Amino acid sequence: MGKRSEIKLLGTDASPYVNRVQFVLNLKSIEYEYIEENLACKSELLLKSNPVYKKVPVLLHANKPPLPESLIIIEYLDEIYPDIHPILPSNPLDRADNRFWASYIDNKFFPLFEELRQTPGKEGKEVIKKQIIEGSELLEEAFVKFSNGKAYFGGDDVGYLDVVLGCFIGWTKFFEKHIELKVIDELRTPKLLEWTNRIWSHEAFKNTIPGNETLLDFYMMLQIHKPPRAA
Repeated sequence: MGKRSEIKLLGTDASPYVNRVQFVLNLKSIEYEYIEENLACKSELLLKSNPVYKKVPVLLHANKPPLPESLIIIEYLDEIYPDIHPILPSNPLDRADNRFWASYIDNKFFPLFEELRQTPGKEGKEVIKKQIIEGSELLEEAFVKFSNGKAYFGGDDVGYLDVVLGCFIGWTKFFEKHIELKVIDELRTPKLLEWTNRIWSHEAFKNTIPGNETLLDFYMMLQIHKPPRAA
């Protein structure tokens, strides 16, 4: 178990990428110090720790160089604490397959929600909504393949893709509520819906996902600092 003085996490509560690191820290029972960042006025510590992207999350581990980017951080944690709830499979091909879908989630699927926010006009938004629905159906197929009839992407217990996709559930529910977009439902994605309910109540997960008010505040900040494109 890490010591509070050894591991620090720079983040903001509304970031799903920060949430996924918190999820893994909880899964592995690693104590850490959380440092909340104001992304509208970034701290010197953040700018110094991640001078390339200037984004959260950043993991600070004792006197080692700062480690940015959530997927890199959770794999690092899995490697330095391999005996406590490993999240990546041991088979190299299975690990590669997990990373492929993690890349799809981060680079193709979830960015569609920001594209939806930025896109002006009903017609343009409907196109993006259709792409989100298609993406959720692909993830339903992926879940069926990886879970092999069990509870999680990782099988009997939470694994890498459960962490990667699970951290977006809060935002998914937010969009379903505020933009009238049903991303996951019992007709199109029944297995994914069951998984969503299951992981939402997971002990290591439920305290890391921000509430609707936190997400709404962050959404409104985005509307101000990164307003939707003009029609």
